[in-house]
Amino acid sequence: MTRNDVAAGARGTSGDSELSGASYDASGSPGANLPALRGHNAALVLGLLRAAGERGVSRLELAAATGLTPQAVSKITARLRADGLADEAGRRASTGGKPPTVLRLVPGARHAIGLHLERDELTAVLADLAGDPVAVRRAPLAFEDGADRVLTTVEREVAALRDGAGGPPVLGVGVACPGPLDHTAGVLHRVTGAPQWDGFPLRDALADRLGLPVVLDKDTNAAALGLAQGIRVRGTGEGVGADEHTGTEEAGGADDGRGLPPGSGSFAYLHLGTGLGAGLVLGGGLYRGRRTGAGEFGHQVVQLDGPECGCGKRGCIEALCLTAVVRGDLAEAARLLGVGAANLVELLDIDRVLLGGRTVLDHPEGFADGVARVLADHARIRGGSAVPVMLAPGGARAVADGAAQLVLAPLFGPRHPALAASREAVG
Repeated sequence: MTRNDVAAGARGTSGDSELSGASYDASGSPGANLPALRGHNAALVLGLLRAAGERGVSRLELAAATGLTPQAVSKITARLRADGLADEAGRRASTGGKPPTVLRLVPGARHAIGLHLERDELTAVLADLAGDPVAVRRAPLAFEDGADRVLTTVEREVAALRDGAGGPPVLGVGVACPGPLDHTAGVLHRVTGAPQWDGFPLRDALADRLGLPVVLDKDTNAAALGLAQGIRVRGTGEGVGADEHTGTEEAGGADDGRGLPPGSGSFAYLHLGTGLGAGLVLGGGLYRGRRTGAGEFGHQVVQLDGPECGCGKRGCIEALCLTAVVRGDLAEAARLLGVGAANLVELLDIDRVLLGGRTVLDHPEGFADGVARVLADHARIRGGSAVPVMLAPGGARAVADGAAQLVLAPLFGPRHPALAASREAVG
């Protein structure tokens, strides 16, 4: 697997490598026995191996699930084993004839890095192929100070993360930061409160500094992608192995079992921290929009004569909500967030609303209850059932974990709920 393969996959384009990414149909289209689709077929197999977890999956099961011939599956799995990405996990009980060999993904065969660039803090996660965190670092960050200082901080923390973990090759770096930005070009636009970033090619600048493929996206999109992928959430690692000088943390703790149920096809992830934004998953896929600018949730105007927002408009829900937080009126902040959520439900008919971000996590019950109350009132007026509201799995690390998925997700096919359930049963 080469760096170019990973970069092509992260951009959602097909390539010649067996493990290059492909653009996927959210419905989970079957494999095809054509040489041109080798990368697509390998991704389908890898996705099934990841979903099966430690229990593993046989070659016959892989063939049945993908629609590939047993011969094609054997060739793909042989290459995956040669690359160290798959291994045998024993044999199943015989149902007549030779007991089938079970294969499993080797999560530690490769790593990916996820970076969450907040306005005042950097969170860096080293994740394995299953999306589970291997190590975590946090460091102060002043995003408004501009490119040079931010790039230097990122370079230092990534180097320390890699040095501390050692181990297998790193496939690439997913970077999540405040928007708006152009995901395709890897360029920031006029970030609210930090206009000096406008037009800066952050993706390419970080790739040059780090010597790794880099994928850039908004913080809300990264979190939503991680949630849609159904990554497992292990303990937050808070205080585990922390270094008082560097803020280094070892990810630890048992699997807390939280996660989205399979088939949570359409949802909005609302992130309230130093700003307010949304990540949208529609029909099982992350929705960025044609110009990758979807999700600027905080800048919907809800009060025409309201206070001026950092974006230059008046009455944006972000300005109103953050003002309420500053003055300590959390009930009003939750109500405003609920009004915005109800607008999304009305517009997109989504299945659920997920809440995250440090401000929400500081007062989780208050925000969850407040938003749920507004959505319940909305449902009564509309004569339907209320859209459920829940805190997003992953806690304070949801964005950084999702950023690693910007690199990992294109390497795998669509998620397979049945096998994912098996994985959870043995996790």
